[in-house]
Amino acid sequence: MPIEAGLLEILACPACHAPLTETDAELLCTGQDCGLAYPIRDGIPVLLVDEARRPA
Repeated sequence: MPIEAGLLEILACPACHAPLTETDAELLCTGQDCGLAYPIRDGIPVLLVDEARRPA
């Protein structure tokens, strides 16, 4: 279930405040030094730094 475009425009990375982009099941931070990936569970983004996947 994709995130609505209006919601995606106002969401930002909690760690660095950079914009987020949507992939299949995650929201990816676009910040160059951050790059955290936040899961989307049941159509709801989980924007908790502790739940985010670190970049490889």
